[in-house]
Amino acid sequence: MARPQAPQRAAHAGWRQALLHPAAKPLVWLVWLAPAAWLVAAAVLDRLGPNPAEALIRDTGDWALRALCVALAVTPLRVLTRTPQLAQYRRLLGLFVFFYASLHLACYATFDMGLDLGELLLDVAKRPFILVGMLAWLLLAALAVTSPRRVARALGGRRWQALHRSVYAVAVLAVLHFLWMRAGKNLVGEVAVYAAVLGGLLGWRLWQRLRPPRMVA
Repeated sequence: MARPQAPQRAAHAGWRQALLHPAAKPLVWLVWLAPAAWLVAAAVLDRLGPNPAEALIRDTGDWALRALCVALAVTPLRVLTRTPQLAQYRRLLGLFVFFYASLHLACYATFDMGLDLGELLLDVAKRPFILVGMLAWLLLAALAVTSPRRVARALGGRRWQALHRSVYAVAVLAVLHFLWMRAGKNLVGEVAVYAAVLGGLLGWRLWQRLRPPRMVA
């Protein structure tokens, strides 16, 4: 394989340095908080259409799926581009998945269930797509609680890794939740795109785990 040319190597080195810049993480925070800020502003200004509650539930769920796609893309990008600096953003992006999933749950609990816990539990038991979504959120909560380094050390590396592999189950449950929810509204196409992206990312990880080890010359 030909070695990368000098300009390509320089660009790659610049990209790595940019990822380590002190402003990089604050910029990620701003980028991923912007959708939530826009939704709040749109709600206040009555710019969410004829059914603001439905728009908030839908859009927070969509942003949770987008964040999940980006978070799961970190490892393939890190490996394929040989950019280990990307790894430091995986935890932060995972927390944004939980953040938007929690907003999604909060909007549903507030606008659909009127913050009535009894009604919410009945709805979980009655509607399978709500149950699937709730299971995905509970797994995300477990991942968020155990994401700090001190918790990972307390759990031990092997148990922590086993727990965090449940992000694959989160991806499957999230896609099922949204496909099931939108099938009756003929809005499956957009979710199918997320399903394809997540399927490709999970397939890459499975291939990495199952492929034979490389022979060392």
